[in-house]
Amino acid sequence: MALIVTARRRTRPGRRGRRTRAAAALLLASSASFGLLLAAPGPAEAGSNLVVNPGFEAARGTGALPTCWEKSGWGDNDATVTTTDQSHSGGKALSVTLTRRVSGDRKALMVEDASCAPQVTSAHQYDLSLWYKSTTPDASITVFRHDVKAGWQYWTDLKSLPVSAEYTRASVRTPVVPPGTDQITWGVSVYGTGTVVSDDYDMQDATLPAEGPVCTAGEACTKGNWAVMPFRNPVRSMHSVVLHNGKVLLVAGSGNDPDLFKAGTFTSAVYDPKTGAMKTIPTPVDMFCAGHVQLSDGRILIMSGNKAYPAADGSHGYEGFKDSYVFDPAAETYTRTNDMNEGHWYPSATILGNGDVISFGGLKEDSTGSVTAEKFSQAQQKWLPRAEVNQTWSYWGLYPSMILMQDGRLFYSGSHVFGDGTPGTGASVYDYAANRITDVPGLQDKDHRDQSMSVLLPPAQDQRVLTMGGGNVNSNPEASRLTDLIDLKLPSPAYRPGPLLPQGTVDQGRGQGPKPQTGGQGKMYVSAVLMPDGKVLETGGGLHDRADPVYEASMFDPATNAFQPGLATDPVPRTYHSSAFLLPDGRVMAVGDNPGNGTFNDQVSVYTPPYLYKGARPQITAVASDKWQYASTQRITVDRPVVKAELIRPAAVTHSSDPNQRFVDLPMTVGSDGTTIDLNVTSNPNLAPPGWYMLFAVDADGVPSVASWVHLGGAEALAAPVVHGFGGAMSHEAKGPEKQRASHPVPVEIAGCDRHYGAANVCVPTAFPKSVAPTTAARCAWLTSHDYRNLRLNGRDDPLRLDPDRNGRACG
Repeated sequence: MALIVTARRRTRPGRRGRRTRAAAALLLASSASFGLLLAAPGPAEAGSNLVVNPGFEAARGTGALPTCWEKSGWGDNDATVTTTDQSHSGGKALSVTLTRRVSGDRKALMVEDASCAPQVTSAHQYDLSLWYKSTTPDASITVFRHDVKAGWQYWTDLKSLPVSAEYTRASVRTPVVPPGTDQITWGVSVYGTGTVVSDDYDMQDATLPAEGPVCTAGEACTKGNWAVMPFRNPVRSMHSVVLHNGKVLLVAGSGNDPDLFKAGTFTSAVYDPKTGAMKTIPTPVDMFCAGHVQLSDGRILIMSGNKAYPAADGSHGYEGFKDSYVFDPAAETYTRTNDMNEGHWYPSATILGNGDVISFGGLKEDSTGSVTAEKFSQAQQKWLPRAEVNQTWSYWGLYPSMILMQDGRLFYSGSHVFGDGTPGTGASVYDYAANRITDVPGLQDKDHRDQSMSVLLPPAQDQRVLTMGGGNVNSNPEASRLTDLIDLKLPSPAYRPGPLLPQGTVDQGRGQGPKPQTGGQGKMYVSAVLMPDGKVLETGGGLHDRADPVYEASMFDPATNAFQPGLATDPVPRTYHSSAFLLPDGRVMAVGDNPGNGTFNDQVSVYTPPYLYKGARPQITAVASDKWQYASTQRITVDRPVVKAELIRPAAVTHSSDPNQRFVDLPMTVGSDGTTIDLNVTSNPNLAPPGWYMLFAVDADGVPSVASWVHLGGAEALAAPVVHGFGGAMSHEAKGPEKQRASHPVPVEIAGCDRHYGAANVCVPTAFPKSVAPTTAARCAWLTSHDYRNLRLNGRDDPLRLDPDRNGRACG
């Protein structure tokens, strides 16, 4: 299933000649359920076969492979690729046999040549089919594409091929051809011992034209529309989790309110978008600034939280605790698990391909930085002892964005919270199995990516990450417009500069209202939401630490690597402790805003994207089963033709962080009626970790259905997947574990707040914006314009010179 061509091409960069990782990949369990299969569906539209030499009858010479066909592959295995007389029609077929396999695959593909590779048109889709018989369950239809600028590159695996003793027709439709693609090649990949014989390839244009319905909603047709809900959020929610029953869990804990903390008043709420009802949920501990992740059964694992607020005398900062809980969406109750090995205030939480959860970073019980990696075992349903978890003794910071890669490694994107990035390049790949870290170059201005947002772009199969915006709470500069893109499929992945974030208006609190952003002004506290049409909505944010909200929203298109600016903006400020997330009906909900003066905005906003103003939505009228397995085929019916379907993992977001957010493409096999569709599920649990997903179907105008909920899992999710050999020649040298240590020193002012002034939930900046002169008058004017009131002096020290008359009150 991936990348290496014949020896004559292995030295060319960007081609299929790439080294695989040394670790062996195990085969997927052959007992996978393959679901319902369509009986030889016809193409969506009649047309000519675009495949050259589809039946292998023409040969380049005696003993040679058929004209326009070649063998390729990668990894440690033994194989033969030959012609055979076991044909479906005519006299020849193509046979791929693996006799030994430790890693990698072998392929029979169309030659990457202008005269052999089928010509394609950007934005079109193509129906591919072949006849095959197979003795191995570990085979698939694999596609490469030719980019007019970058050359030939792997595109995607479309369909797993079940074992079949007799010739069987396999058919699948490609995704929409990306811009800049003029040719594709495709064929059979075999990644398990056995033989696949194939014949009679066919490829036809199956493009469904967009109807282009007339929109009558005015600006909403292109910008969408925000609406502020008539009800208020009953809790100071800082954590938002979309549950698999369609409801939303909003977690506050103490909500950054020290009075509620002292009173032991900890809250959560469950919101039902269908009814508008909000139900307050008893909450056992202060889950303020905890970590959370969807477990494979749909329950929510919540780890750590707030043991103590910073002391006014500076003796300690925020403290984390060991406690961990599971929230049950059905019972709407919390149940305690065993404890973690130590506290982790602001921890990461990433689900792995086998359902385990791994967590890094955060603050310990004594306010120091945790260097202990924690692992929650799916099989044992508990946190493992420290000695059973690989340790690098690295301090990853707070809420480090750790994104699961297709080969099981973790990509630390450089997005984090509070202060500078990690030492080195600021981004890295962590190989848990080998317990080694490799720096990844190219992240721009790595020490100003605090409260940036990183997302695995649609589809997950493309393995591309976008990182947007950010700042630094300690130095408090104007937030950045920078974005960075990385393609983790490359032999040596590196960030490349992306397009600048679009600018909007910013309210800097001087009573003059929002003004247009200028120069390099961007935003931190960025929210980014994967949308059913394959784009990414970015919204909300602020220009400075806990201040100066920015009103701007745009849509990023992964196909063009460009932003569509000028979308409708949320009228509610959304800075610190805000979040935005996708609802099952295709809308986006936004909550929270907690500026430095200690207030909290409890208004709820909902965004209706432009695609919902384009007329009637397609409907998923039936799903044969809501229990899906890897490498299976799952049948749905729709009320009218659609061009794509995908799984979107429900949100579990806080502090501009949701490393588990992902959009997984489901290549389609379309029946002759155009509405009976078999969806081909990836064989790789690292691309789609087990759990509940929203299933969307999208028409040619980009209009999505309402989501149906399906559960992806099964015993095969516990097996090590067969993966591609990406990232095998990285430019930096891998590093082993650091010297074992108990913790990492962290200053008590890590949150960017000077605790000499005001209450624990009031954040007087350690560093004021550069536009504020370092005088008492200028600083007090800035605080007054941002609604800071009744600031008392905590103790005798006055480092910001806010109490020149020494009356114990700052600025007054």
